[in-house]
This record gives sequence, C-alpha cells and structure tokens, in this order.
Amino acid sequence: MVIFIFFAAIWYLSLFSQTFFQHRYAAHGAFAMSKGWERFFFIFTYLTQGSSYMSPRAYAVMHRLHHAHTDTELDPHSPSNSSNIFAMMWDTRTAYQQILHNKVDVETKYTKNLPEWGWFDRFANSTLSRLLWVAVYVAFFIVFATNPYQYLLLPIVVTMGAFHGAIVNWFAHKYGYINFRLRNTAMNLLFVDVLMLGESYHNNHHKHPSSVNFGQRWFEIDPVYHVIRLLSYIKIIRLGHRPEEQPVLS
Repeated sequence: MVIFIFFAAIWYLSLFSQTFFQHRYAAHGAFAMSKGWERFFFIFTYLTQGSSYMSPRAYAVMHRLHHAHTDTELDPHSPSNSSNIFAMMWDTRTAYQQILHNKVDVETKYTKNLPEWGWFDRFANSTLSRLLWVAVYVAFFIVFATNPYQYLLLPIVVTMGAFHGAIVNWFAHKYGYINFRLRNTAMNLLFVDVLMLGESYHNNHHKHPSSVNFGQRWFEIDPVYHVIRLLSYIKIIRLGHRPEEQPVLS
C-alpha cells in the first residue's frame, strides 16, 4: 500500500509542477509571481520531479517552439515526425538537451520573460543529481515494497516527467475529440481529466495557449485552475489572463 501511495504522490505532485510552473507560468506567462516565489517553485519542482526534473527555462523554450511549429518538421515533439512513441520521446530529449546547453540557435522571441536560475538548473539537471534521486527511489522501494511486482512501478517513477509528456504529446495528437477546428492535430484526450490535471485538454490549450483554465466545456474540469485561483486569492501569484470564450464546435 505504501508503494502505491508513493507512486500516486509522485504522479500528481510532479505533474502539478509541470503544468503549473513549467507550462502555464514559464512557457505561457499565464500569471505572474515575485522572484522569491519563483525560486520557491523552482525548488518545489525539483523536489517533486526528482530524477526527471526539467529546467523551466529550457522547457518553456521547447514548448513555445512546439506551439509555433506544431506538427511541422520544426516541432520538437510531434507524432507526425516520429514512427513510434519511443522515437518521439528520444527526439524530445534531444531537443531539450540542445536548448538546455545552448547548442541550438533560438530566435529571441522565444526566449523572452523566462524564469532563470542558472546554477540551480545546472545542478538539478546534472548526472549526479539524477543518480542521487534514482538511489533514493530504489532505497524507498527496497524498504517498502511488499511484492516483487511493485518494482514494475520503479522505472515509471524514475522517468515520470517523460512518461507524462509522452501521454500528452503522443496520444493527445492522435486520439480524442475536438472543441475547436485547428490547423494541427491537437485533441482533447479525456472528457474528464482526473489523471493529467487538465493537460489532456490539448485541443483547448492549442486554441487558447495562455488561458489559465485548460477546460472549456462544463464537464472539462481542470483542477489546477482552481488551485491557481486560490493562489491568486492569497496573493502568491497575480493573474494576467482569464479563461477565453466557450468552444463553438461540439
């Protein structure tokens, strides 16, 4: 039971950090926060994502390129450019590493207003850091696993960020329904998204990238949006965008 609670905690906490801090804040600037709170969420993201931590700066640049070039050859991650999900995941990793280590020229328009914490990102993305986290996860499983089959969850824990990204970037560009007719393959993967904290409303998001609410229809519940409203109410963040109009297509 402990292992399953641990797995669920890692699943949702790491996903929250991705969708709240790296995606909605760093990539899209859907809300603002002070430098102090920004540093707090850097640390929170590192602690919750562990071995699969991604630099908010590099993630934001890569994601902005995805929106600008969706489903074209310049898209850092698209099923249209990969023969299978694993090839796409490797392409995503390659694009991320190139951006992280400044090995690719990126237009200035994609690098504006990014969260920066250079030395922290260098440590958090280091091989040493990732190996330390893997050691922590393995030790936890050794202590608390009560059946060998529970170790099947360990590789997912270690690569949790890539696992989340693959679900959205592969399946939400292949399966689902649309609210908006777009010039790309983005779809809403789930009708009620309790597994991906709003991230699977991908068609909605590509229509309104800077909206803090990824849900658009009454049954499309985005739990992170309500957390954002709470954080705005208690003055931790400042909202800069409001949810856009309802979809015109059924």
